[in-house]
Amino acid sequence: MHTTVTKRGQTAVPAAIRQHYQIQKGDQLVWIDDGRQITVVSVPADPIRALRGRGQGEGLVERLLADRRQERNRE
Repeated sequence: MHTTVTKRGQTAVPAAIRQHYQIQKGDQLVWIDDGRQITVVSVPADPIRALRGRGQGEGLVERLLADRRQERNRE
């Protein structure tokens, strides 16, 4: 996909990308320049709400408890 930068430095995010990454009005885009390429990262208006439920099924509580047991056994 291609976009054009206006003389004011503006560009549009293509609709297909907005839909796929659920970019909505109020979301911010962070531009990361590592000297070789530019990466654009979407930051939702409410990042906490956007992450809600992402860790389900990962067994995070069980892993945390296992780590704590290991630490206690080392002491």
